Amino acid sequence: MNPHDLLPVHTGTVIEDDSLTLEQLCNACGVHTDWVISLVEESIIEPQGGEIQVWRFSGGSLVRVRSALRLHRDLGVNLAGIALALDLMEELENLRTQLKIMGRN
Repeated sequence: MNPHDLLPVHTGTVIEDDSLTLEQLCNACGVHTDWVISLVEESIIEPQGGEIQVWRFSGGSLVRVRSALRLHRDLGVNLAGIALALDLMEELENLRTQLKIMGRN
């Protein structure tokens, strides 16, 4: 693997109370608005607000858009596959959390 092929890993805390505009979300993820609109149309992310001009996205949407981008870019997964993969990954994480909780009892 060529060192130039490696992508930086962003770390930090996603704050759910924060909301991002469509433009802010696109800038944070380095994607075009058309990509995010496609994700909304596939129900991969759900904005608050009825009109595109007033859409607001949660921190969780930011994480999902970045994950969707990696699935598409690195594995060539289409939008329907991204929706399925993200839902399954979320379910797996929920199950792991439940197992941890049950292991403490």
